[in-house]
Amino acid sequence: MEATAVKVVGPQDGPSGFLGSIGVRFMIDGSEAAERFSLVEHPMSARALAAPLHRHTREDEYSYVLEGRMGALLGDDVVTAGPGDLVFKPRNQWHTFWNAGDEPCRILEIISPAGFEHFFAELDAMGGALQAPPQALGELSQRYGLEMQPDTIPGLLERFGLVLGEDLR
Repeated sequence: MEATAVKVVGPQDGPSGFLGSIGVRFMIDGSEAAERFSLVEHPMSARALAAPLHRHTREDEYSYVLEGRMGALLGDDVVTAGPGDLVFKPRNQWHTFWNAGDEPCRILEIISPAGFEHFFAELDAMGGALQAPPQALGELSQRYGLEMQPDTIPGLLERFGLVLGEDLR
């Protein structure tokens, strides 16, 4: 499969959704990039935790900070990144990330290889992680090779002074 023709994605272009604590805007689908990668934007409200501790078994993620401050727990390491910084989250590494500031944060998430963007679309269709029936969320995660530890949420909220985020659309 070859990549598609030239595409310009403006700052408001692309369908968007809410994953339960952070947003998602779909910018480049894997089918547009010969399944090599996909690109989404994650807007995060102030101090929003993105997800429980989790790991991907099939893809690497690269988070490029557009605005605000992103914090991340990568294995045992805690990092903070600002505009222009790129954070690499390799497959098979337990991690999570959050808005480390009191203002909105936006990151571009490059996912390689492509495919995991469909997880986000399906999760949004379920009403986000907080609304999805636990069994359905478990089955969805399994289909996409995602392992999650939901029981880590309370500790992450307390440790990093975070909250469950709100929809910024």
